[in-house]
Amino acid sequence: MINNKPVHINKWLLPLSWLYGFIVYIRNKFFDWGLLKHEEFDVPVICIGNITVGGTGKTPHTELLIKLLQQKYRVGVLSRGYKRKSKGFVLATIDSTSREIGDESFQIKQKFPDTIVAVDGNRRRGIKELLSLENPPEIILLDDAFQHRYVKPSYTILLSDFNRPVYDDVLLPAGRLREPASAMINANIIIVTKCPLGLQPIDYRIISHDINVFPYQGLYFTTLVYKALKPVFANENKELSLDNLFAKSILLVTGIASPDMIIDKLSEYTDKVQTLVYSDHYNFKAKDIRHITSEFRNITSENKLILVTEKDATRLVLRNDIDEDIKTNLYYLPIEVAFVDKEEEFNDKIYKHVRENKGNRIIYKK
Repeated sequence: MINNKPVHINKWLLPLSWLYGFIVYIRNKFFDWGLLKHEEFDVPVICIGNITVGGTGKTPHTELLIKLLQQKYRVGVLSRGYKRKSKGFVLATIDSTSREIGDESFQIKQKFPDTIVAVDGNRRRGIKELLSLENPPEIILLDDAFQHRYVKPSYTILLSDFNRPVYDDVLLPAGRLREPASAMINANIIIVTKCPLGLQPIDYRIISHDINVFPYQGLYFTTLVYKALKPVFANENKELSLDNLFAKSILLVTGIASPDMIIDKLSEYTDKVQTLVYSDHYNFKAKDIRHITSEFRNITSENKLILVTEKDATRLVLRNDIDEDIKTNLYYLPIEVAFVDKEEEFNDKIYKHVRENKGNRIIYKK
């Protein structure tokens, strides 16, 4: 049996969490009563979201769905493009930058150039723009839209981090929940993400009991798989397998919500890991580049490198103030999602939903 670390709660902020919860309750009731309107569309709209602030793995799970669905359908991905510098609706091209479409959308477009990728804070408008294209998507994946109730998705996938169970958490700002854990009732599928290997049957039973899955919901468990390291900048450097990290000195630079799993993974290969941890979606500044450069050069070992996450690489690659010796030693660590079990069952559920969504007549005939 695997025990989680206790979820940290800022108890002195609980009164503000109660106020926040009341506001969320009233907003949701406005939608339930019809005072605020949602809109449905004639294509399958699959929402991938969470009720926790950051760190549940939305991007790799969106990529998993793209891989699954692009085999048969023309897939579109719509997100708000968090921290992008552009405004309104932007349709991504292979030449778009993370500044224009956000780091997550940039990452997806680079990996899946044939996928239609767009950003718009107004999801209703974004979907309409996608459907007005000459070759519109047959399926739309809504990234991080569980709270965006102005669009009613045809199917909802909710992610919950194994390392921070929603049932042990509380609302913002004392905790990290955007909505009460009871909101999980609105999901068709719940995925417990970032599971460690070696879960026992009792672990599954405890989690299933605590989440309290309803008969109409599917519960699945996924883990993260770390792939070979890739150079951030196009140069003569090749990919490095994780085995190449043995005895290396690593400067790990992260601007993500939860770097703990990466740190734990690296510890399997080397005990020479130095970390520089920044906030989620951090926009690196000139002083940060100087600091990273100084810290790396201060490492006395000749067998060393700088490692960043895939998301951080999308921002760093745009900078023109990184010295050549840093560029040649700068790598990122790709990740993929793998199911702990029941992958075929999950795939069947997704395909079944798409086939039976009669709103899209073209897809229904396939």
